[in-house]
Amino acid sequence: MTNPYVFIVGCPRSGTTLLQRMVNAHPQIAITKESQWFDKRWITEWFEERRGLTSDDRVTSELIIRMLDHPKFARLKISKEQFLALAPTGQRVGYASFVTRLFNLYGKAKGKALVGNKTPAYVRKLDLLHSLWPKARFVHLIRDGRDVCLSVVKWPKGPIMKESFVTSKDDPVSTAALWWASHVRLGQEAGNRLGPQLYHEARYEALIAHPQEKCAGLCAFLGLPYDDAMLGFHRGRTQTDPSLDAKRAWLPVTVGLRDWRSQMPDEDVQRFEAAAGGLLDELGYARAVLRLRPESLEHASRIRGLLSRDLNWIDRFGKGPTTDEPEAVSYVGASC
Repeated sequence: MTNPYVFIVGCPRSGTTLLQRMVNAHPQIAITKESQWFDKRWITEWFEERRGLTSDDRVTSELIIRMLDHPKFARLKISKEQFLALAPTGQRVGYASFVTRLFNLYGKAKGKALVGNKTPAYVRKLDLLHSLWPKARFVHLIRDGRDVCLSVVKWPKGPIMKESFVTSKDDPVSTAALWWASHVRLGQEAGNRLGPQLYHEARYEALIAHPQEKCAGLCAFLGLPYDDAMLGFHRGRTQTDPSLDAKRAWLPVTVGLRDWRSQMPDEDVQRFEAAAGGLLDELGYARAVLRLRPESLEHASRIRGLLSRDLNWIDRFGKGPTTDEPEAVSYVGASC
């Protein structure tokens, strides 16, 4: 069993923190999260940018120093001496092996042999991660994009605004819809290539409704025995301060924390479904708008066209957003 053992991924704001906490509570596996320094910056981005690596992917002192200087290094709870011992002077250590050694060291500190990682944005990097660690498994958590949109649009420092897409300010809802759809599709496309032995899809809604059953299924995929500790991840950590959101409050599995049906304006639902309704259909999420207005479809097409030429978007996804809804045909039925 080689570490990293599993990566938990998904469109940001899809509930991956909850899943990370549940799996991390299992007595045999530890799951790091991006705030613990195991983030996309150095695991994937620095590798792709060839920072501190030789032409044959060996670790150099430049990379070691850069990692030590990372502002989140202290969160690892690993000493400088332990870290330097992962790539002793004079040894030519490959990048993948170096990272494996780091995960092993983290697991030793946690008293667990298996170590995985939760970084939602890695859903865009499954092929790269698989090339580095061919035995690593991937769990892709999918959530109804309208609930994801509710969170993202209300998050002024979130990725839709932070990444400064050309349509972010004028139409954050349509942007969020296509952003969600692009994450999900990239994950599924890579999952088709990886196959069921390495790739597992999970639905946030099913995890909330049937946590024991879904955790047992996930454990089967991971080759681990189910343990009730997964459902008790919150014990001793839950806070009742009403000012805290669910993530910071460490709430147990809770239904209805975010519900687009009661919290999302009708016009926003119309825009979201015009932009990403096709994927909602594929995933089995029922639509609210049963007859999309032609102008809504035309608007979604215009937003899609703008993003297909947006360099920031292409840098994130490698291509423009796909067409989910036939542009000239409304979804037949009654309106919401």
